[in-house]
Amino acid sequence: MSEAAVARSAGAGPFSVFERMVAWRYLRSRRKETVISVIASISFLGIMLGVATLIVVMAVMNGFRAELLTRILGVNGHLIVQPIDTPLEDYAQVAGRINGVAGVKYAIPLIDGQVLAQGSVGGGAGALVRGIRGEDLSKISIVASNIKQGTIANFDASDGVAIGSRMAENLGLALGDTITLISPNGDVTPLGTTPRMKGYKVNAIFEVGMSEYDSSIVYMPFPEAQLYFNMDRQAQTIEIYVDNPDDVDALKPKVEEAAQRPVFLTDWRERNQTFFSALQVERNVMFMILTLIVLVAALNIISGLIMLVKDKGHDIAILRTMGASRGAILRIFLMTGAAIGVVGTIAGVLLGVVICLNIERIREFFSWVSGTVLFNPELYFLSQLPARMDASETISVVIMALVLSFLATLFPAWRAARLDPVEALRYE
Repeated sequence: MSEAAVARSAGAGPFSVFERMVAWRYLRSRRKETVISVIASISFLGIMLGVATLIVVMAVMNGFRAELLTRILGVNGHLIVQPIDTPLEDYAQVAGRINGVAGVKYAIPLIDGQVLAQGSVGGGAGALVRGIRGEDLSKISIVASNIKQGTIANFDASDGVAIGSRMAENLGLALGDTITLISPNGDVTPLGTTPRMKGYKVNAIFEVGMSEYDSSIVYMPFPEAQLYFNMDRQAQTIEIYVDNPDDVDALKPKVEEAAQRPVFLTDWRERNQTFFSALQVERNVMFMILTLIVLVAALNIISGLIMLVKDKGHDIAILRTMGASRGAILRIFLMTGAAIGVVGTIAGVLLGVVICLNIERIREFFSWVSGTVLFNPELYFLSQLPARMDASETISVVIMALVLSFLATLFPAWRAARLDPVEALRYE
């Protein structure tokens, strides 16, 4: 059906079949409109890739933060109790009272100390020794459920330690080997303080999936840690794990009251504030930068529609003389441009979801093709690339893309509606 014949139905309401048919016809490529079609295709691809990139990057950033948070809060306590004035010799009683506070999962007395660890291959590496009771170690599920070799059963009665998989690999240690720990705070002699050196059997090897912990933490039986660090009958801190880490502020007064002694409290946000603040800033900056991709694609829609209006000036004039209103012309070009944005956004969401669901396979493929390690665990702490889509964030990306696409069509559509049919036919 020709445009002139279709125009007879111009009296139909807004977004009628006639307007949709004309808009669809203008979207289809014809031989003499190749340049316009290429611009429309580029606009579609730009919006699709921009939306997909935004979704994937935001999902990876969310997954990265969530995985780090899970591992950091899984290994470390949400609230740290440190003694004031007097040593923490009544740690068992204090921990028992804190365990009775509503919202507290468990309170764990600990002894922490920095040492130099040596294995069978020579050399050494810095390590953090954590003296902990066997019953408490079994409560830290991220460690207890990820024992790759050996066991932590009868941990208190054993003379051995549990180490991370990366530490075992770096020091050439296997289950049953001896790891030598050297502490600068050793015995005091007339000649000064001598470093303390002692070997321990490796009874268990764990892997929590965060390279920083897997390569640096050594769990030692609590009584042995008291002897090794000269803290007889004492604990250094009490780490508290709570049901909801975001509620630590409300729990602080209750914990101080339950302690029944002067204590100093710090929470997980204070201890990791710089790290998570940097992640949040990076996430926001990435969103702003990647939004420019969608903005550029929207500008391509403007240029494509302006060229389409110029090319279709004669057709617009005929439609106007046959009764099509300015509103009808405006809506035709709005639908033409908006169709590119809507379809591009939908395709981008689908592409982004597919990539997020297969992000680790994609990483492995590109690592295999390039022959290099992408997302090195030593640099990024995690052993695999995480992606966690957030529904509200995805909806925000979709709305942003649709709004930009719609705004990009306003000026060309307004220009088409303002076209004088007399002038257009005169210079045709």
